Amino acid sequence: MAEQENGNADSIPVRAAFGAENRAKLINQYFQNVGDVSAANAWKHVYKLLLWIDRTTGLAHCYESDKCQPGKHWYPRSLAFHAWVSNELGMTNVNLSESLDWLFNKATLDLSRYILHSQERVIKKAKQQMLPFADQSFPAPGEDPELIHIINDVLHPFFSASPPDVAWIQLVQRVRQHVTLENKRKNLVGEGFEDVLAITLGKVLGSSRWRIAPRIALQEIPGFTNERKGEKVNKVDVVAISGDATRRILVTVKWSIRADREKQFPAEFGSYVNTKSDMNPFDYVHVTNEFDPARLLRACQLTAANHFMFTDVVHICPEALRAAYGKDRDNSMKAVVSLIDAGRLISLKNWITQMNG
Repeated sequence: MAEQENGNADSIPVRAAFGAENRAKLINQYFQNVGDVSAANAWKHVYKLLLWIDRTTGLAHCYESDKCQPGKHWYPRSLAFHAWVSNELGMTNVNLSESLDWLFNKATLDLSRYILHSQERVIKKAKQQMLPFADQSFPAPGEDPELIHIINDVLHPFFSASPPDVAWIQLVQRVRQHVTLENKRKNLVGEGFEDVLAITLGKVLGSSRWRIAPRIALQEIPGFTNERKGEKVNKVDVVAISGDATRRILVTVKWSIRADREKQFPAEFGSYVNTKSDMNPFDYVHVTNEFDPARLLRACQLTAANHFMFTDVVHICPEALRAAYGKDRDNSMKAVVSLIDAGRLISLKNWITQMNG
């Protein structure tokens, strides 16, 4: 009976396939079929759900694509990271993609179902809208002469016959859809990462000791007030509140640390300090999958009032950093490894273990 209900639910087209509600549904669906979830294997689930293959290199994404191309400094590091992840997940270097990008692939499938479901209705409505212009000629929806010219210029020598116009339009639409879908990945390494982290923490820690949720308004957290009429609601990426509300962990979650995000950290922390309404301390934690050593160093070294701004800086898997950096490390990479050894840059496993302790 349950399987039938799930099957019926899955058959219903989802319009907001990459939206928060569907993301949460899919993530929980993933965890129903993976067995034990623990502090030790939490990083594997994060990678399986979110890590993707960079199509320009064919390798698991660990750093900015333009810097990881063959011939660039990060290409050997990308190879090392890809090989390490493949081994850790029990896959070969060739078939690693089969274990990654679960959330994106499922959301894409949901979106495709919705498009197919709505296509007939859209075509019917478009024909009605065209009736007043029936005596005029217009470009067909989906035409892209420039893209068709590029493809035809490369492949024409291999054609035994020229493809019909309808085939070109279908090809253009599929290329455009592919590009659009890749742009939607930003949702998954933004809010999707917050969802994955929150749900993963909940699976490991349980709901009896901690209340964990993504994107909670600051004024909804015990001991904080930040509700001013007309002002934008200040939301925290992920919040963990102990059962007795004496411990509050405010987490800033960033898959990578761009320069603009680095500038947000002090302002974000300042707003938390200024709106705290009780005497109890709070933890300000940064969780990331950044591989750039300079950015990691700055995050670990940020200070406020002569103390580290971040209570903990958490990398999804520091061992992946060691693998990517290899033995031929520059000074910044050596410094990051020293921070790992010193416990300043900690793993997701160790952070969850601390919370569980």
